[in-house]
Amino acid sequence: MERPQRLFAGKILRALRSRRGMRQAEMAEALGISVSYLSQLESDDRPLTAPLIAALTRRFDLRLDDLGGDSSDKRAEALRRAASDPLFAEPLGEDAAARAVRQQPHLADRFVALHAAYRQAGERLQMLDEALESGETAQSGRLPWEEVRDWFHGAGNYIDTLDRGAEALAATIAGDAPSPSEAALLAFAATLGLAVDAPQSAGGGGLRHYDAAERRLTLDPAQPAETRRFQLAWQLAGIALADEIAEVTDHSGLASPGARQLLRIGLGNYAAGALLMPYERFRTAALAERHDIDRLRQRFAVSFEQACHRLSTLQRDGARGIPFFFCRVDMAGNITKRHSATPLQFARFGGACPLWIVHEAVAIPDRILTQLAETPDGVRYVSMAKGLVKPSGSYARPPRRYAVALGCEAKDAADFIYADGLDVTARGAAMPIGISCRLCPRENCDQRAFPPGDRAIVVDPGGRGVVPYRFG
Repeated sequence: MERPQRLFAGKILRALRSRRGMRQAEMAEALGISVSYLSQLESDDRPLTAPLIAALTRRFDLRLDDLGGDSSDKRAEALRRAASDPLFAEPLGEDAAARAVRQQPHLADRFVALHAAYRQAGERLQMLDEALESGETAQSGRLPWEEVRDWFHGAGNYIDTLDRGAEALAATIAGDAPSPSEAALLAFAATLGLAVDAPQSAGGGGLRHYDAAERRLTLDPAQPAETRRFQLAWQLAGIALADEIAEVTDHSGLASPGARQLLRIGLGNYAAGALLMPYERFRTAALAERHDIDRLRQRFAVSFEQACHRLSTLQRDGARGIPFFFCRVDMAGNITKRHSATPLQFARFGGACPLWIVHEAVAIPDRILTQLAETPDGVRYVSMAKGLVKPSGSYARPPRRYAVALGCEAKDAADFIYADGLDVTARGAAMPIGISCRLCPRENCDQRAFPPGDRAIVVDPGGRGVVPYRFG
C-alpha cells in the first residue's frame, strides 16, 4: 500500500499565526503542543500529524485544502467531520478515521456522501414542515424575497467574484487606509462623472435615489453617517462591479423577475459591505480584536449591524473567519435577515425560539446582552445581541426598532470577546433553545407556544402543566 504523503506546512502556520496576532506560546497552547514542537513545525523540520491536522481544523477552522494535504488526509478529515454529528453516540477519533480511510477508502467516501445527503434531506424536510405549518403548500409558493434569502444561504453567504472585486476596488480608492473614507468615495464618484448631493430636508423615507439620466445620486440627510456612506458605496460598487453582479444574477437559477431584481439589490448590498470592509483587512482586524464589534465599527466607520453582517460572510477558501450565525429580528419577532455558517439554522417561517436572548434585546436598545445556549442536538453556542434604533428623520414616521444577533459555537469562544465571563463547559449553564416551537422536540419548556408539528398531543383533563398538553 502506498504510504501517505507527509505534510509540511511551516509557511502556512507562520502566516496563520501572523494573521491572528498570536505569539508562538499562544498558538502552541491552542494546539496542545510545546513551543519547541511548534517552532519545528514552522521551520518544516517536522510534518503535521493527523491529531495536529484535526486540532488546526477545529481550533482555526482550516480545511485540508488550506494546509495542502493529500487525498488520504482530506478523506480522513471529511470522515471525522461527518462522524462527529450528534446523531452518533460518540465522535470518531483521528486515528480511527485515518485507519478507516487506509483500509476502506471507497466506503469512507460513501459514508461522507450518505451523511451529506442525510443532512440535505433533513433541511428539505424541515423547510417543508415549516411551509405546511405556515400555509405555504409548494416551493413555487415562495415569495421572491424568500427565494433570494435561500439563495444567499445556499451560496454560504460568500460571493467570491464580488468580494475580490470589491477588495480590489477598495485598494484603488482607499490606498493603505483600512476602509475608503467618505471623501475618498466622493472623489471616486467624481471620476465616474457621478454627482452626489443631499437635500436640505429629508424626503419621503427613501435612503437613496439615483437619476441615471442626470448621473446624480441623492442621499437622505436624516440618516446616520454610516448609512449614508453605505448607500454611497452601494451605488459606486453597483457601477464599478456591474458586470460581476450581472454574471452572478444570470447564473443564480432564480426564475421569477421579482426574485432576480431583489437579488441584484442584495448583491449590491454585499458588494457595498465588501468595499467598506475589505476582506483580508477586516478579517485580520476581527481576529486581532477578538470580534469586538464596537472596535471594528470604529476602525472601519460602519454601523453595528453592518459589522455584524460582514463577519458572517468571511468564508473565503484558504482564509476563513470564525463560522458565525447572524440574524436581525423585528419587534414582532420576525427574522428579517438570517445566515448561519454554523450547524444552527433559523426558522424560515414565523419567529425564533422565545428563549433566545435576541428577543429581550429588542426591548432594550443600545445594550449588549450575551447568552450561552444549547440546541436539542447538544451543540452549544455563544450569542451576542443588541437592540438598535434607526431614526426616521420625522415625528410623523416612527423609527425602526429591531435587534441583531451574532454568535458562534462554544468551541470558538476563546476568539469571541462576548464569551468572556461565560463558563461554556459548565453543566446546566446553557439555556436550552430550539429553532421554533413547531420544530422543537423539547417536552418541558415553559415558553412553548404550540406543540411540534410532527407530534400528537395528549391532554389530561385531570391535570394541568404550564401548557395544557403533552406530546410523545
